[in-house]
Formats: sequence, C-alpha cells, structure tokens
Amino acid sequence: MWGTINAGFGRREDAMRRSAVVMLGVALALALGLQPARAAKVRPAMVAGSFYPGDAAELAKTVDGLLARPAQADGARVAVLVAPHAGYQYSGAVAGEAFATVKGRSYKRVVVLAPSHLESFPFAAIYDGDAYTTPLGTLAVDKEFAARLAKASPLVKMSEAGHREVQGRGEHALEDELPFLQRALKGEFKIVPIIVGEQNYELSRALGVALAKTADAETLIVVSSDLSHFHTYDDAAARDRSLLQAVGEGDFLAVEHNLRAGTWEACGGGPLLAAMMAADRMGADDIRVLKYLNSGDVTGDKQSVVGYGAVAFLRGTAAAKAGNYDLDGTEKAALLAIARASVEKSVRERRAFEPDRPGSPRLAEERGAFVTLTKKGELRGCIGYVSPLKPLYLTVRDVASYAALRDSRFPPVKGDELGALEYEVSVLSPFQRVHSVDEIQLGTHGVLLRRGNRESVFLPQVATEQHWDRTTMLNELALKAGLPEDAWRDPASDLFVFTAVVFSEEQAAGHGKKAGAER
Repeated sequence: MWGTINAGFGRREDAMRRSAVVMLGVALALALGLQPARAAKVRPAMVAGSFYPGDAAELAKTVDGLLARPAQADGARVAVLVAPHAGYQYSGAVAGEAFATVKGRSYKRVVVLAPSHLESFPFAAIYDGDAYTTPLGTLAVDKEFAARLAKASPLVKMSEAGHREVQGRGEHALEDELPFLQRALKGEFKIVPIIVGEQNYELSRALGVALAKTADAETLIVVSSDLSHFHTYDDAAARDRSLLQAVGEGDFLAVEHNLRAGTWEACGGGPLLAAMMAADRMGADDIRVLKYLNSGDVTGDKQSVVGYGAVAFLRGTAAAKAGNYDLDGTEKAALLAIARASVEKSVRERRAFEPDRPGSPRLAEERGAFVTLTKKGELRGCIGYVSPLKPLYLTVRDVASYAALRDSRFPPVKGDELGALEYEVSVLSPFQRVHSVDEIQLGTHGVLLRRGNRESVFLPQVATEQHWDRTTMLNELALKAGLPEDAWRDPASDLFVFTAVVFSEEQAAGHGKKAGAER
C-alpha cells in the first residue's frame, strides 16, 4: 500500500449555497424523471471560491484563458488525460495544457479518477448520487455506465465514500477538474466520478481492467494528480521528470515500483496507474507528456514546491517507437570500472564507493540494471534494480556491492576472491506488458511476472542458457515467485518483457550484446 494522502484542503459551503443545492436537487430530480418524493442526490461544489473562482462568470473567463493554447493532439482521439488539481493560480496553466487537447471535442461520458485526501477505504468509489455541481452548472452521473463498471470488479463500488463532506471539508481533487471539462468539451456529456480510496497495485489493476472492459471510444478518462510534494525545486523537478518519462514510455511497472518505494511521488498515483493499465489494454499507446511545471515556477519560492504534469494518451495513431538503446565502449568501460571499484570497496572496507558524476548523460539517466559476478565460470552473485530507481552509474554501484555481499544464495565475497572475479553488467530497457505469451522472444526478451504482491524476473539469456522452451521458462518464473507453476496463465497475472544491453570486461571495447540474465 502506498497510503492515503492526508493533505487535502477545502471549506464548508455557506448556508445559502446549501439551500440552493437542495432546490437544485428537486429540480434535477424532475429533469431526470425521478419521482417528486425522491430528490436527486447532488454533490455540491465544495471548493468553489478557494481552489477556483466561485463566481460563474469569473470562473468561465479564468478557465477559457487557461484553455487558450494550441492543442497538441494533432486531431487524434484522446483516450486519457492526466491533469493536476491544485488551486488554479498554481497549476491552472498545466491543467489548461491537458484540457486544450480535447477543446471543442465531443464525448458521451468522462470518467474522472481522483485520489482521496480526506478518508481511506479499500475500493474505488463511484459516486452513488445523481450529479455533481460547479458554479458553471450541473453534470449528471452516467448511472448506467457506472453500474456496468461496478459490476466488472468487486473492488469498484457505488458509494459516497470520498465524495462526501468530512469534518467540514470536501475532496477537491475530482471537483477541480470539472470546470475545465465544462468549458472545453462540446455538447452534452455525463460524468462518472470515482474516488480511489487506497493506492496499491491490486486496486489500481482492478480498476484499470474494469475500465478497459467498459470504456469505448466515446469515453474520456481524466486522471487528477499532482506530483511530488514539498521538495526543493531541483529535487522535485528531477523526481517528476523521471516519473513523467516512465509515464511517457508506458512503463506502469516502473511507476508502481517507484511510487511504492517513495522514489517518485504522485498524490493521484493509484488513479494514474489504473489509467495507464486501462490505456495499455485499450490500445492508447501514443503517450505525449505535454507540460511540466512546479509551484516554484509560479510563486518564485523554490524551497518547498509541488509538481504538476500534463499528459495525453491517444488511440488510433501510429505511435513512434523508441529506438534500440545502446551504450558506447567508453560508457560500458566506465560502468564496469564502477562495478569493480564498488565491490572492492564494500568487501575490503564495508563502505560504499562514491564515484564521480559521469560526463555522459546516458550514465546519469535513471535505468534498471543488474551486475553479475562469476568466478572461474561459475556464478558468484547477481542482483539488480528491476526499475529505474537511481541514475544508471549509481544503480551499478549499488547492485555490484549487493551482488558481492547480499545475494542470499552465496556466502559474502571475501577479500582473497576479488582478483578472481569477473564482471558483467546488464542495463535494462523500460518494461512493456505483453498481451500474449507468443510475443515473448526467447533469448531477446527478459520476462517479469507480477501477480498481486508477488513478482519474479528472468533476464534475457536465462532461457537459452538453461535450454528452456517458453512454457518451461514461464513455469520456472512462476515457481520463483512462490506461485503455482501455471500461475502465469491466470488472468490476474501480468507478464512484462524488456531487453537489455549486456557487456562484460572482455566486451567493453565492443558493442556488447542484446541480452541480460538473472542467474
């Protein structure tokens, strides 16, 4: 569990506004064809006048100004948007960049996914009422779609949890997005407001799979999330840009790993992960990071900032695929030297090696990597970071030391062994979920299996070194995760593939090879 963010803001509406909402509920009930005795259940605007202007004319003018920017979707159909939810004076420019991609477009419904800042509950709560309101008007809930979505997973429920007032405060994260939708979209549409009560892989996956089963081309999914909170400007920008890079690569496994580890931050991390999983299954694989700012860019205070990002996921386009990743001979030699120096320092002195920051930008990129140690041709240790937790040169520093001292299959390396050790480094590509096991290419792809909280990985050369066919390799992968050997066939399991640039000290001057191995 990543935890529930308990830093929400909001305020109690005054008595006049509450009275107006009650009257609106009666009128809306009649408009919706409900019995007069049953007034519509309407969620009032709870943060109007604080997070955004409370006056309708001022709000419309403000949002229209924020939307007055060129769209970046090239006429393609947007399936998912990611937008921030701070006060408009702070994050409005970034939110405007996101919603400008759908300005003038028509959708039948908009599913809005937001985190819960005020209360915790172990499911995704679809508002069980009839409508949400803002100063710009009323947005009816698509109750038929909501019912189908709730039926698709026991972790998705009709509930007022997260939508209701809590100790005089209302959840702002979902409401903040609605005025943008009201001014950007053309024609009438309904909404499906969802508050995600906890942030963890199981809940995000359940919601993402349910959305992929239920949504169609007339459905827009909006993710409400700010990024890192209360770091210095430079630290926040580094964290947030790493997260946005992984989002842009569609690597939701890296997003989940790093959010859980606290390396990256997003208060709407659960909704973001769910939407990425849905987009993956819906074929929305043209992902465009539109804009990044943090509050320091607005206020000038760079000591403690909050990050904001805008992302669009498009469907029906020919998304450009990243080229093959590689390193040159100098970069490979530098990483091998770091690996050897790290092992020798940690074995002899039990201290971490502190390498100089490399001149190569590629060595400073955050990437997963493994270091394999062999002695007289026999494995002596192999450990890695699967996801990009640190800059590559520091990842190699860390995992080399761990391979020598922390691989539980072997006793720690001793000083008198150091001269006999041979080093191999495997630098990993981003992870991509496979839709069919037939996509797995033995000897080219490493494979990771994830089901619930259990996870296991083989780097690419394992299958060929062990002379396994695909089925045997997947059975062994499941057993390694502590699961039944056929667990990879379970619809609740996810399989991911990746490639690797693998090089040893003998190969450092050459081009290496496309492979990698978890031994």
